[in-house]
Amino acid sequence: MRNNNKENYDFRALGQALKSARNKQGLTRDEVAGKIHIDPRYLTNIENKGQCPSLHIFYKLVTLFNISVDQFFYPDTAPDKSTRRRQLDILLDDFNDNDLIIIEATANGVKQAKT
Repeated sequence: MRNNNKENYDFRALGQALKSARNKQGLTRDEVAGKIHIDPRYLTNIENKGQCPSLHIFYKLVTLFNISVDQFFYPDTAPDKSTRRRQLDILLDDFNDNDLIIIEATANGVKQAKT
């Protein structure tokens, strides 16, 4: 028996997060589309119009850009790690200990300035 009571989820916020992450990585839509084997117009519609991607494409996109989906599906609950925090973790992996000392000092400076 089919359930005709469809609740449509608005994917525009996800599309904007994908677009932002793609731009941060300096990737074009054509490059991303090639990586995940979709038509670039499909990606354009996901990013700009909030088109609902297939589950397979959804998974490929959020894993490619390390996007936390909790912030979209459970907006009233703080995720363990937001998309920004996940992306920052990946950046930090590329730094050596001397670089991390500078980053830690900067983070402490920002924290002190906020109090």
